[in-house]
Amino acid sequence: MSEPSQIAVDQAAVGAAAAVLRAGGLVAFPTETVYGLGADAENPDAVAAIYAAKGRPQDHPVIVHVAPGADLDYWVTDIPEAARQLVAAFWPGPLTLILKRASHIPDAVSGGQDTVGMRCPSHPVAIALLSAFKGGKGGVAAPSANKFGNVSPTTAQHVRDEFCDMVMDRSELAEAAAHAAVAAAMARLGGGDAAGFPGAAGGATRPSGPGAAGLRLAVLDGGSSQVGIESTILDLSRLATHGPVLLRPGHIGAQDIADVIGVMPNLPDQGAPRASGTLESHYAPKAPVALVDGARLPDVMRRLAAKGRKAAVIHYTQQNTQPGLHQAMPADAPGYAFGLYAALRAMDQTGAELILVETPPQETNWLGVNDRLRRAAHGSSGIVEMFLRS
Repeated sequence: MSEPSQIAVDQAAVGAAAAVLRAGGLVAFPTETVYGLGADAENPDAVAAIYAAKGRPQDHPVIVHVAPGADLDYWVTDIPEAARQLVAAFWPGPLTLILKRASHIPDAVSGGQDTVGMRCPSHPVAIALLSAFKGGKGGVAAPSANKFGNVSPTTAQHVRDEFCDMVMDRSELAEAAAHAAVAAAMARLGGGDAAGFPGAAGGATRPSGPGAAGLRLAVLDGGSSQVGIESTILDLSRLATHGPVLLRPGHIGAQDIADVIGVMPNLPDQGAPRASGTLESHYAPKAPVALVDGARLPDVMRRLAAKGRKAAVIHYTQQNTQPGLHQAMPADAPGYAFGLYAALRAMDQTGAELILVETPPQETNWLGVNDRLRRAAHGSSGIVEMFLRS
């Protein structure tokens, strides 16, 4: 995987994408975790376009991404010392903090809650975009850049595959950036506003093409995401009564957090805030996913083959598999996480009826991987036995 310092930043493309954001448009951009589908976090119409493009439930909140050194006090209130300690330790990086939102944050961002998720990503292209957007003072609301519930994208091509009918070509992006620049200049002179380029949320000339309500999408290419699964989400909004609560595991583990704030995070309770990517069914390919113990996997594969069933396999130990229908994964948690979503997408594209995943190790450092696989396999209980009986 590429180190962040080795990733080239196309400043012209970043500038055009920032102009699209200022005009109320959508931009897919790389982060170190997965690619995000971004819009101006302070523009309710633009945020609504994220939900429309993804088919995302309105009460499912999105995360606000900010540039390094951004004024956190502008976005949230009642910031505990633990939050400032974690920001100092892990930002820029794959940690989202849930805090009490400021009054000007749109309900669309928070899903109607009094909290908001904040993150500062470390990917150089994300940092460049966030620094260019509103002079580094803006926030970009962004869930993962895929249709709701699908496998998250870790490359720009994954995004294009998800939103093929919405993606701007180079000429459209250049036109949108030029239009936004002119509109912004007119706004400064009191003669217009910065919104309304073709495909922007609320734009007067929005086309009626095949995308979601005619929306268009700019895509920034930053190579493969270095982490490969979504950020750790930690709730600090109820610190006095519930302590820190780990809502979603990720690359930054509970022990990493405890080492900074001196307290091990608790597990979520019934009253925990809703957070991005925490629904029981999520991150799922089209084919059903089944977790199978490694010792049992060869027998299951043999019996499915005897039934004439087409099963793809994702494994991390040596297994006898059909060429083209398997993906060998690294045996370490970071390496596995890096390739997980790409493997799920690749196996889905084989046309397999079923994706078998060798159950990963259950050690603490595999918590993020196991969380994503459990959600991807949600609702598939008994699917292997059903295939074997049919």
